[in-house]
Amino acid sequence: MKKGQRIEAFVASLNTGSTHDPRYQGYFLCFNQQQYYEAHDVLEHLWLEEKGPSHQFFKGLIQLAGAYVHLQKQYERPEHATDGRRLRPAWRLFRLAQTNLGPFFPTFRDLDVRTVLELCSKNMLAIEQSDFQINPWSPAAAPILGLGVEGRSNLG
Repeated sequence: MKKGQRIEAFVASLNTGSTHDPRYQGYFLCFNQQQYYEAHDVLEHLWLEEKGPSHQFFKGLIQLAGAYVHLQKQYERPEHATDGRRLRPAWRLFRLAQTNLGPFFPTFRDLDVRTVLELCSKNMLAIEQSDFQINPWSPAAAPILGLGVEGRSNLG
């Protein structure tokens, strides 16, 4: 099964009961399960279709997931020739995510954008203060993002 087919099957399996596109919901489901690469892929399909202001918003969320892909890989294999050097790319993606999500402050599409921007800043600062040597991410302290009033957000 090809990647696009896997994503379609995953999205079709979601019974969110939400007014949001299931791909948007799927992003948060994957993100909160520390499946950052999958979160990126699920939302990418929606981002490619979007022509309005949500295009930039989705791009920022994709960049956020991408930053966590880098942190997760570096955490899992810090001595690996490639994965051990992922803190700078993660930092750059956090910065790009801030740039793309900033115009949607404080909330957009039921997401507390303020919390996401704080998350980016927190990670960037931790990486900078360690001179790009210490990864601020760990599975035990991974962030949780939620939507709406009932959504939960935990900066990890």
